[in-house]
Amino acid sequence: MKRQIDVYYVLFPEKASKFHIGIFETVDSLKGAIIAVFIVFCLVFRAVGVSGTSMVPTLNDGDWLAITGITADLRHGDIVVVTQPWNRNIPIIKRVIGLPGDTIFIDFENGIVYRNGEMLSEPYIAEPTHKYYDVEFPLTVPEGKIFAMGDNRNDSLDSRSSQIGLIDERYVLGRVFFRFFEDTGFLSRADKEAE
Repeated sequence: MKRQIDVYYVLFPEKASKFHIGIFETVDSLKGAIIAVFIVFCLVFRAVGVSGTSMVPTLNDGDWLAITGITADLRHGDIVVVTQPWNRNIPIIKRVIGLPGDTIFIDFENGIVYRNGEMLSEPYIAEPTHKYYDVEFPLTVPEGKIFAMGDNRNDSLDSRSSQIGLIDERYVLGRVFFRFFEDTGFLSRADKEAE
């Protein structure tokens, strides 16, 4: 049994213009770039918005952040997004102050935070830490948990309150990597002074 095969040919002009070649190359390059950006933002980064003032002056209400889901090596000073369940049931953005094994003490009268007996240098905070909630200090952070606070210490519900408490590392959605400024779209490194 024989089959007939139809053959079709595409005829191109003898000489393609430089303009057409340029358009084709530009579109081809953009296609690759868009695919690469899509893969990076789907697999490596997530975008989250800041709502509230608990991280002022570092982050402001309306800022957009790119976070990385790689949280195995959290460090002091990292800014993290946390999904730990609490009564408002929304994610929160805080700065890591204590890691497992750290002992945290806060002198609320003088507004000073101590980690393992050493006073922290905190140039990123809005004002000294005078706001007290119901968690007792000194506090040793157990394995698998972190102690985190907002940079706007006197207007932040964080690990000083039993409503948030110590944060289970499994609920850390990601670490802030970039901040997108809402007004200009300018991309900058998140505050790393705390390291």
